[in-house]
Amino acid sequence: MPRFSIIVPVYKVQGFLRECIDSVLGQSYPDFEVIAVDDRSPDGCGAILDEYAARDERVRVLHLPKNVGLGRARNAGLAEARGDYVLFLDSDDHYTPGLLAAVADRLKSAEDPDILVFDHVRTHWWGRGGPSDASDLLAAAGQDVFSLRESPQYVHLFLVAWNKAYRRAFFQEHGLQYASGLYEDAPVTYRSMVLADRIACLGRIGVEYRQRRQGAITKTPGRRHFDIFPQYEGLFAFLEERDDLAWARPLLFERALDHMLFVLGREDRVPPSDRSAFYREMRSFHRRHRPEDFTPPDGPRGTEMRLLESSPYLSYAALCGVRGLRRVAGAGKRRTVGKASAVVQHTWYAAQSKLPLDPRLAVYSATHHAGVHGDPAAIHAKARELAPHIRGVWVVREETVDSLPPGTDYVTPGSREYHTVMARATYCVNNVNWPGSLVKRPGQIHVHTHQGTPLKYMGADLLTKPGARHGFSVPKMLHRADRWDLSLVANRHSELVWDRAYPCHFTSLRTGSPRNDVLVERPAEHGAAVRARLGIPAGNTVVLYAPTRRDYRRGGHVDRIDLARFAADLGAGHTLVVRLHPTLATGTARGLGLADLHARGVLVDATDEPHVEDVMLASDVLVTDYSALMFDYANLDRPIVIHADDWGAYAASRGVYFDITAEAPGHVSRSYRELAWLFASDTWRDEESAGLRAAFRERFCEFDDGRAAERVVRTVLLGEQMPAPQTAAVLPAPATERTHSLS
Repeated sequence: MPRFSIIVPVYKVQGFLRECIDSVLGQSYPDFEVIAVDDRSPDGCGAILDEYAARDERVRVLHLPKNVGLGRARNAGLAEARGDYVLFLDSDDHYTPGLLAAVADRLKSAEDPDILVFDHVRTHWWGRGGPSDASDLLAAAGQDVFSLRESPQYVHLFLVAWNKAYRRAFFQEHGLQYASGLYEDAPVTYRSMVLADRIACLGRIGVEYRQRRQGAITKTPGRRHFDIFPQYEGLFAFLEERDDLAWARPLLFERALDHMLFVLGREDRVPPSDRSAFYREMRSFHRRHRPEDFTPPDGPRGTEMRLLESSPYLSYAALCGVRGLRRVAGAGKRRTVGKASAVVQHTWYAAQSKLPLDPRLAVYSATHHAGVHGDPAAIHAKARELAPHIRGVWVVREETVDSLPPGTDYVTPGSREYHTVMARATYCVNNVNWPGSLVKRPGQIHVHTHQGTPLKYMGADLLTKPGARHGFSVPKMLHRADRWDLSLVANRHSELVWDRAYPCHFTSLRTGSPRNDVLVERPAEHGAAVRARLGIPAGNTVVLYAPTRRDYRRGGHVDRIDLARFAADLGAGHTLVVRLHPTLATGTARGLGLADLHARGVLVDATDEPHVEDVMLASDVLVTDYSALMFDYANLDRPIVIHADDWGAYAASRGVYFDITAEAPGHVSRSYRELAWLFASDTWRDEESAGLRAAFRERFCEFDDGRAAERVVRTVLLGEQMPAPQTAAVLPAPATERTHSLS
């Protein structure tokens, strides 16, 4: 008996079917059967399914004698299922890598609940969307197991068949079956949720939910959308026969009305000619099934529900029309207020700009006001030590304020205080450009720290790479860069690149990278303390994996490594730590598996660690593709492995200043098999890797001597002279003071 039965109803999807089936058969967890139901598809789907069945004994094909529709096709597959759990997958969607292994582990930890719900992401025909509306709910559930009566908020989870694993015995015990027609998911989803004693959640994206440009039945206008009424009639007939489920009626009544109002409001579902009739059906449903204790929710949707009690369609339509006008008027008002506010801010800024510069005021920002980190943070910390008479103020976004270090003096963009400090500060330190709305005053000194040594094209060099510069203007960027006075460099390679990529008016300072001072000087105890904070067992070898974003993929995220497999292949005594590129931290990348693996202790997700230097200090080896982190990490003189399985695509789409695979800081893998072998054979830290690292470090850590921040403060803020960096004799402390083998 397999653990999972995966039922795939198939109809007119020959262009998507192979991707769907391949996503199941390619799962790392093997204990499943696929029951593919050919719903008398008129295209080549049946032959494709037979081909898969001939190749893989886990695939069984049911060829139905006639077309019965999605719901009944699922029922046909369900009758043949033998697994402990049943999952449904629509044949134009597909599973994400590692889903079934994650589902199996979560079912085990939850002791076989009735239902397990997991996340999804909408994949539009023009590209992948963002996180689903259910992401926060699923994450909040954590490792809890609950019933809907205990936790009614989970009724808002997406009401479809394919984001759940159902215990087959539970499904059979309650006689759950899908009806014919559209919206067949709703009654089964809600019925199962109220009947389940034990529901668990998995905060992991399991399904790529394809939003097809055409061909989707639910987005084809017509009378078929009236199917929603018999679907909910069946659900409420069931509820009204069960006195023990009286608690669920108000909850599901609100969900039913919300669903119907959603359908009514979509022109791609209910055409204008049918709306009056659709509304009458809604009112009829409302009269028959409204629970006595039902209270409509607050807000516009609640107002619409109240109208169903007494108002005809024309009154409802008129209200919606007025509401639409109010939205438009409100938007106009907000724009007017925004313009007025902008005028007031500009006036204030102009007035402040007429006042003298404050020689004791420095303003700092990092990565578009994302917080206190990077080179600006290192300079600020050293300035508080060596130049305490200079007030340092950070510009940070409102949402980052709660995470600021205690005692941080800050302003938020757009505020009056922001415009004051930007107009009056003598020193402006940033690792990206300041907004173009700000005017650099005579006497202001702009220090640009950059964000590391460049491998990929930057600035004006991106003019030949339209894909990589999509969404921003190189001329405008260079116009803002014209305000730089000083450009900090860690090596001569960076100095030459910045001169070429930013043909502006700055002077290069060979200071080293201030943020790397900690990598050169910090004692081993710091790395051990970070390990303890991250929950890494003492003595483990820490493998830091830090991938970068891709310009050839919309959204920038590409899974190059199966993280669960890599963590398993590293074996006992190793901890895999993952640090995503900051631009991927809030997208779907973590929901595709990283967050779930972290929650289950398979690896450590260190993406949210405020200081990447801490993560580097806690590690023993860096695995990266093309991240600039490698240039900083080289200061630690610890092994680096370059995983370059898509180097050609990356170099062609982004543009690079040199071939990292030919001038690497360590061994290079071009496939996962090679990467796994490097660690299994202990080659990752052999003499050859040490020699490669030494040459790389000599070239790219040239000016990093542990005194970069001091050099900036003394030279720029205090006007003193400091000797040029001397790096030859400087070696940082090891990750930990261990004397035993790391293998």
